[in-house]
Amino acid sequence: MQDGSASPLSPEAPSSPVASETPADARGPEADIVSTHVLVPEEQVQKLRELARRTRIHQSEYLREAVDDLLGKYGRGATKEEGQS
Repeated sequence: MQDGSASPLSPEAPSSPVASETPADARGPEADIVSTHVLVPEEQVQKLRELARRTRIHQSEYLREAVDDLLGKYGRGATKEEGQS
């Protein structure tokens, strides 16, 4: 199982080049966002790309929403406010 910290093309490369090259105060409000690597079936990638193209919402936004939903579903660090369902 891969932990997402290494790239198969360049194992020594940092996981987030932007974070290592840009001062923290210059990155803006999303400075705490990190890069990760996951393996996804080609069919899902194609569907996600098409959805993002059609809706003009970045794939990364959809993926962050999916992670939030999963964390909420399994009760581990959901970002929704208490009392919302």
